[in-house]
Amino acid sequence: MTHTTHERTKVRRRRRLGAAAMIAAAALLVSGCSIQIKSEQDPTIPADTMLLAADKGTPMLERNFNPYLVNKRAASSYIYEPLVVINVLDGEETPWLAEKVDLPDARTIDYTIRDGATWSDGEAFTPEDVMFTFDLIKKFPTLDVKGAWQHIDTIEVKGQHVIMHLLDDDAPASDIISQTLIVPEHIWKDVKSPDTWRNPDPVGTGPYVLGNFSSQQYTMDKNESYWQADKIEVNHLVLPASTSELDIVTKGFDWAYAFMSNVEGTWVDANANNKYWFPPGGVISLVPNMDVAPFDNVDVRRGLALALDRDKIADAATEGYLGAAGQSGLMLPNQNAELDPTIPNEGLIAQDTAGALEAFAAAGYTQQDGKLVDASGTQFTFSITTANGYADWLRAVQEVRKELTALGIDVQIKQPQPPGYQQAIQSGDFQVAMGGMGGGIIFQAYNNGFNSEFAKPIGETTSSNFGRYKNAEMDELLAQYKQTTDEAARLELSHRMQQIVYNDLPVIGMYYGGLWGLYNDAKLTGWPDADNPYAPPQTYDQTPLLVFTHLKLRKDGE
Repeated sequence: MTHTTHERTKVRRRRRLGAAAMIAAAALLVSGCSIQIKSEQDPTIPADTMLLAADKGTPMLERNFNPYLVNKRAASSYIYEPLVVINVLDGEETPWLAEKVDLPDARTIDYTIRDGATWSDGEAFTPEDVMFTFDLIKKFPTLDVKGAWQHIDTIEVKGQHVIMHLLDDDAPASDIISQTLIVPEHIWKDVKSPDTWRNPDPVGTGPYVLGNFSSQQYTMDKNESYWQADKIEVNHLVLPASTSELDIVTKGFDWAYAFMSNVEGTWVDANANNKYWFPPGGVISLVPNMDVAPFDNVDVRRGLALALDRDKIADAATEGYLGAAGQSGLMLPNQNAELDPTIPNEGLIAQDTAGALEAFAAAGYTQQDGKLVDASGTQFTFSITTANGYADWLRAVQEVRKELTALGIDVQIKQPQPPGYQQAIQSGDFQVAMGGMGGGIIFQAYNNGFNSEFAKPIGETTSSNFGRYKNAEMDELLAQYKQTTDEAARLELSHRMQQIVYNDLPVIGMYYGGLWGLYNDAKLTGWPDADNPYAPPQTYDQTPLLVFTHLKLRKDGE
């Protein structure tokens, strides 16, 4: 329901870039006049080479390509591949190292492993490599970054098939297990401490191999033996350590992932071929703590939901790049096919001050002398916890406070540092918190957000369901979802879960959080965008594999 570890890393990076943006903006003001930056691509970089802002030194780049470590180089996921690539925008699955995935029943996953793929050192990729990888991450649990072994009982290899036997009826587990990155047995079997090994000379099945490496920059070269080599037209990648927002604007990057203030006036105006796409990556929400009164009262939650002007909150938070989000948790329009059509206005809750006051009245709160008070005359007062440095969240909270203050509610803002924020939401030490809802994989989004299994008492740490929400009907629907492989049945269950989230308001959705993709199409075509959303525009994790296999070198005259 809030930022995952990966998302937190992404957001912290974005905030640092935001600070650089303010410095850059200040530098552009000379005697009160704005100086327009112009950027041209480096003419010394060949047409088949991409300048990529995907990594950042702290302050120097460490030669770490272990795909399971937090501080790995970003290009590790261009070297190592999963069984299936999942588009996080809509949950669409593309078979990868597994050319086929079958679920003969709800507790069995049958992966047909791709035949003919090789490791970049020329060794054959085999089903035994897949088996070895899963045995490895079981033996060293810190490497199991996707949590695959929370679902697996046993694994067997039969010819080209790797068959996963699950602990229980758990069909959605395939979406988690399939994302595990596969490593070569013939190299990793001799590594004594794979949970700390830096893997300086990586060997993978992916489209790129490591070229030159220094503390300030490294390069990647096309893996000529890649099983999809015919789809890879970018032959070289250059990844500098210096990728501040000012660097991105001025140095002619081909692809970057960064929030950028005034993207039209900075990035777009700097070069005629500079483009951007900021699709939604989740629903930023208020997370009420259900174990703290009065937020266990649905009328209070409904009053808060109806009091908010989501358009103003979205504008304040995202500088107008993204809009108000609905209460279903779905990212629209990408997930329109999943949306329950009976939910009004696609789940978007419009501001309704009269309706908000009516809901608060049902919970025992009325307006007196400009304050919203309970039966004893005590003003409704509560705090919203956000993370210090999350600039868009803070702007959103400030707008929320402004709107609730107009109704007579006293809202305080708490801003612990990110580790303190994370500790607070995990232990339940908050009244209302900023967080997230939804995602491209509907079951994971609802299971992580609303499964009572994760609703630990205040003071006990939980990894999910930070609002401590408990709903027996939701639990039953999630259990039924796990037990079926029928897509029509899954959709019907999804619709019923959406109704619960819409009506019971376990979290209060406000606006879409963005994925901040910047690219230049002077040399390359085939970028994902709103008209062709085959992948998010992010430079990290597994979905860049979709981008690299779609990009085409621009021909003369195009």
